[in-house]
Amino acid sequence: MKIIETKVFKGKNIYSHKKCIRIDVDLEGYCETPSKDIEDFNDNLISMIPELNTHRCGIDEERGFVKRLREGTYLAHICEHITIAIQNKLGIDVHYGKSREIKDDHYYIIYQYIYENVAIESSKLAVDIINALINKIPINYDERIELLEYILKDETMGPSTKSICDYANKVGLPVITLGNGEFHQIGYGKQGRVIEASIGTNTNCVSVDISCNKLLTKELLGIQNIPVAKGLKVKNIIDLLKSGEEIGYPVVLKPQYGNQGKGVVLNIKNEKELLNAYNTVKDKFKDIIIEKYYKGNDFRVCVVNYKVVAVSLRMPPYVKGNGINTIRELIDKLNDNPERGEDHEKSLTKIKIDEEVIKCINEKGKVLDDILASGETIYLRKNANLSTGGEAIDYTDEICEENINLCIRAAKTLNLDICGIDICTEDISKPIYNNGIIMEVNAAPGLRMHLNPSIGIPRDIGKEIVNMLYNDRPYNIPVISITGTNGKTTTTRVISHTLSKMGYCVGMTSTSGIYINDECIDSGDDTGFDSAKAVLLNHDVDVAVLETARGGMIKKGLAYDLADVAVITNIREDHLGIDGVDSMEELCYVKSLVGEAVKEDGYVVLNADDYWSKSILNRIKANIIFFSKDSNNPLLKQSKISNISVYLENDDIVVSNKGKEYVICGIKEVPITLDGKLTFNIENILAICGALVGMGIDYCMIKNGITTYLLNSHKNSGRFNCYDINGINVILDYGHNIDGYNSVLSAVKEINSGMLYGVIGIPGDRTNGTAKEIGKISSKYLDYIIVKEDKDLRGRKQGEVAELIVDGITEDSDGKKYEVILSEEDAFEKALNMAKRGDTVIVFFEDMKPLVSIINKFSSYEEERNIYNIEALN
Repeated sequence: MKIIETKVFKGKNIYSHKKCIRIDVDLEGYCETPSKDIEDFNDNLISMIPELNTHRCGIDEERGFVKRLREGTYLAHICEHITIAIQNKLGIDVHYGKSREIKDDHYYIIYQYIYENVAIESSKLAVDIINALINKIPINYDERIELLEYILKDETMGPSTKSICDYANKVGLPVITLGNGEFHQIGYGKQGRVIEASIGTNTNCVSVDISCNKLLTKELLGIQNIPVAKGLKVKNIIDLLKSGEEIGYPVVLKPQYGNQGKGVVLNIKNEKELLNAYNTVKDKFKDIIIEKYYKGNDFRVCVVNYKVVAVSLRMPPYVKGNGINTIRELIDKLNDNPERGEDHEKSLTKIKIDEEVIKCINEKGKVLDDILASGETIYLRKNANLSTGGEAIDYTDEICEENINLCIRAAKTLNLDICGIDICTEDISKPIYNNGIIMEVNAAPGLRMHLNPSIGIPRDIGKEIVNMLYNDRPYNIPVISITGTNGKTTTTRVISHTLSKMGYCVGMTSTSGIYINDECIDSGDDTGFDSAKAVLLNHDVDVAVLETARGGMIKKGLAYDLADVAVITNIREDHLGIDGVDSMEELCYVKSLVGEAVKEDGYVVLNADDYWSKSILNRIKANIIFFSKDSNNPLLKQSKISNISVYLENDDIVVSNKGKEYVICGIKEVPITLDGKLTFNIENILAICGALVGMGIDYCMIKNGITTYLLNSHKNSGRFNCYDINGINVILDYGHNIDGYNSVLSAVKEINSGMLYGVIGIPGDRTNGTAKEIGKISSKYLDYIIVKEDKDLRGRKQGEVAELIVDGITEDSDGKKYEVILSEEDAFEKALNMAKRGDTVIVFFEDMKPLVSIINKFSSYEEERNIYNIEALN
């Protein structure tokens, strides 16, 4: 068994609304071999991974998966369960998975994940386990699990970051992980706020640098008459001894730019101890300071937005004797606490037996292997940092008003909107002016002591930080997502145009590129995950309008979490046989993802006239807005399904909203409908109005948008763009499926008066039947046909698609005039040379740019006009 391909879905996808990974595997001849027929396989597997006993599997009963193993299940299914079980063993709460046949020995396996690297390595281990058990070769399972634990430790979100992100999710703000996971963006677009641990978007970089410089921090606080310990920088040994004498013993030695208590030596009582401490510290740290030692308790005050939000008493780690266990054993017992992790990944950190721990034990006349008398206590460190094993007790309700004000002054002195202030005092409930000092002010303070104190009330600092980032009004930009077989690009563009005219900075993705405030930042087919992410991460964007294509959903899923409004223009036959989608039912399943991923109070805009769109109603949980060209469509009357509908009545666009009717405008006022003759654009306009109504846009603003959007190559490139070349009418359209050809050609036939020439073709990845049907449709409407092919053959042989189209042309009409010119540009030039004044040439193109160059070459002027003189289009 081997892995062929791995795909990571970072958001909602066609398999699950959870994050998933898909691996494609080759079973290498074992596709029909059940587990019960592989000698010792089942017993050895369950012995190695007992977590499999808890899997209920699809039969949903105790030890359901083990039962399936005994009966005989297949390797892809087993690999799925092993991958999940390995993650479970690491403490990761995942459950979802499935496996399906692709063809013969090739299967795909889907499994849920939280930590990407761990999950990918888990699936690799699962495959290795299966191969080892089949081939009866040893595998060092425990060693591989240790490696995964190391990867997990590196990948796990720290408690500070997690508390912020968890609260953001709680109030409906999505979180995007940036880079390797050190940074996260909360919210989208203009409402995006980037955090790094507990450093916020507006945390001042200079202030962070100042706080890292303990000597400068001390100086600035001292200027503001905030009590601090007198301190000096140490340049050499002579300077050290002189400073010690000047300050007066006891003293503290610490790095000028240290953190987490590293390199700090407390309560140095004389020159000898000072020299010993200096010799220990100077090899590890370049810049060292000496300061007065103050005896007292170690308090951490957390300030957010210049308000004190939490206070903790930090206590050094200690052991208490029971008369039975040695000190080493007592430390091991403390470390067995599941709340203690190797680093910052849990609420407490394991106590590492190092030089300082041994020194503290020795100072009490003990060694590690001594049994500690019952009730006897030994502190294992002199500092109380949680990162070295300390614990915390909540004191938020004990701090006095004077100390609160002092901490706020200290934060403002450094201009730090989020900070942790270390105070040494016997009693935090009394003013520290004559009772203690501020030792340090820390940027990026650790929050876990406040989130999960050993004693006392947990404080939700994540909530405080999120509220600060959003001025107490957490709010995201709206997201509008548009999918469908036909019309989604035009729908996306007109929605964007309308919102832009209202003054919003719109981030738009479409088949023509990514646009920010009408500026193209990337040209091409940008309808997938990465393009949408570019908009969501852009801090200028007020509203995201995302064309969301089938291919992008299949390949990577959705980039956004939940949309405010989703539009499904229609679901019609296209792309069948591609990416494992072979039927209309499967295509509906893919498209329905956009309708499912909508906020509870959001809207899904559906085509009430479209058969397949109606088939996904049971998958939609949000509010529905139906649109229809027929005001008598039965679905419009079903208020239990929808309170809002948009429809055409007497050539007016009408909105029915909670029983009241409003006319937006006449359909003939909308340029892209060509005086109401382009049926497909009438459908698009109704969908557009539905989306804008769902967004709460004023009806006058909707009218202003749809009546000022023009059917030209500047605004709606590639969608029924009309040109006049010395009296010859030319239409360029990106139609590339059966429904697109039918809609466009029927409209052209109705408004054309002369000969109708067509340059036709379709992408090579469409089915043979689709190619033939395109030929039939073209034969029905066109007077003369030139069959061309795309340059990108998409796996076909040259001439193969053209031959299929010709078969369709000739099947029902032997006398139809046609010819084959494979080059799109040559075919277009031939059609222009054949056409006369009053005739029409329509091209269903692959690449528009060369065709526009040909138009400019043939035309005596370059002005683009409405060829039917209904309304000027420029």
